[in-house]
Amino acid sequence: MGAQAIYAARELSTAWAEYNQGFVQHPALIAQLTLSEARLADLTNAAVMKVLGVSPDIHQCEWRAEMDEGRVPETHRLRETLMEQGFHGAIYPSYMSPGGSCVALWQWNGEGAPVLSVRDPEHRLPKDAASWL
Repeated sequence: MGAQAIYAARELSTAWAEYNQGFVQHPALIAQLTLSEARLADLTNAAVMKVLGVSPDIHQCEWRAEMDEGRVPETHRLRETLMEQGFHGAIYPSYMSPGGSCVALWQWNGEGAPVLSVRDPEHRLPKDAASWL
């Protein structure tokens, strides 16, 4: 298996783990997305995090529990800071698939936003907004 195939397999397993969140597996269609013109903060890179003044502890943030308790999670405060600095999103370590990474985007396909498109060679995805309902 070539390096690109290994990377693709790791990212697919990360996508699957993140989708299921450790619960019972249920049917899904995982699609390949292409992102361009995005400015992403790489929170998987210790040097970048240091420059941004972000502690590695942020990756252990229990954001759902904090929200349930009426608090604003540290990750949400970081999002606001990064948006103010012109970032469109962040790359962060996968919680569900150690060694994998995820991307969170705050805006896309709008004026001044990154372009996100889906690759659908088998034409399995819905064709219009009504198809998603």
